[in-house]
Amino acid sequence: MAIEVHGVCPYFEVYDMPASIRFYRDQLGFEIVSTSPHRGGGKDRFHWCWLRLGPAEVMLNSAYEFDEERPPLQDHLRERRHHSDACLFFGCPDVDGAYAELIAKGVVIDRPPKVAPYGMKQMYLHDPDGFGLCFQWKAA
Repeated sequence: MAIEVHGVCPYFEVYDMPASIRFYRDQLGFEIVSTSPHRGGGKDRFHWCWLRLGPAEVMLNSAYEFDEERPPLQDHLRERRHHSDACLFFGCPDVDGAYAELIAKGVVIDRPPKVAPYGMKQMYLHDPDGFGLCFQWKAA
């Protein structure tokens, strides 16, 4: 008998939780499902959160317990060994519409959607920590 599962929820450690929340919630449209207790100093200051956009879920956790423990951003990114080889792929029936909406919200996207050689229309971008995000759908 196969194990029954209802999705998967990737977990990323982030450098700056408020910046990550502004990106995932305010720019991409994720809703906050749950968080750890607030740390004070603003509504988006907590160590952990669970986010959802439709059926897609992501968990974020602060990589540093206290702000004074955080190295400068450039040192943090150099220390991360695998942030560039982690990518979330979202099924997105209207990749062009998502591109237009994200550009209108100020999201930095290096290039417009493109059809990959294997037939998927794809749009790639990165979150504030450099983790890859791809919105894709089978090309018509």
